[in-house]
Amino acid sequence: MPARRTRRILGLAMPLLDRDDSLLVVIDLQPRFWGDRLAAADRRCAADAAARAAWLAAAATAHGIPAVVTEEAPDRKGPTDEAVLSGLRPGTPVLTKPVFGLAGCPDIMAAIRATGRRTAVLAGYETDVCVTHSAVGLGEAGYRVVVAEDAVYSPFGAHRPGLARLRDLGVELIHCKGVYYDWTRTLADVAAFEADHPDLASPPGFSL
Repeated sequence: MPARRTRRILGLAMPLLDRDDSLLVVIDLQPRFWGDRLAAADRRCAADAAARAAWLAAAATAHGIPAVVTEEAPDRKGPTDEAVLSGLRPGTPVLTKPVFGLAGCPDIMAAIRATGRRTAVLAGYETDVCVTHSAVGLGEAGYRVVVAEDAVYSPFGAHRPGLARLRDLGVELIHCKGVYYDWTRTLADVAAFEADHPDLASPPGFSL
């Protein structure tokens, strides 16, 4: 099985991420998503993923990359993390998602199509459900789908199995540092980006 999976992935020969073709999709990154049910370790991991998603949102905005935000049952689970929203450009669509996979929502898909981009970089909650269902739906709709694996999370032991399933489905998994360097290709670009945005020089938890 591992050999077959390796051949399948290598056969795709995916190029590096092109920031001019990328869009960021933030899925249900709502701090109240799980209420008070999380153990301390899960709370830390969820907070770490949210911090990296907020960094990714700000970095995308700095690069001129558009975003679309979804929320699950915001009347019960609250709004998207304010740190994420504050990093996005004004007017970024924030849309309610009443199903697990966003491709089942015509208004969300219309907002994604309106960006004119074909590479969707995903961050948010939960890795094994909404992120996976959305990744599959976007792939079926013809998008290149990339999951920022350290900016997604699912508690109760479901995060790693979720990542494994995404990988088995053929979804690209890239950590935020990798996204950063794909979007910022050259030493000159890195130097210019860090000079203009010193607070975004590295994702939380990394020292570039």
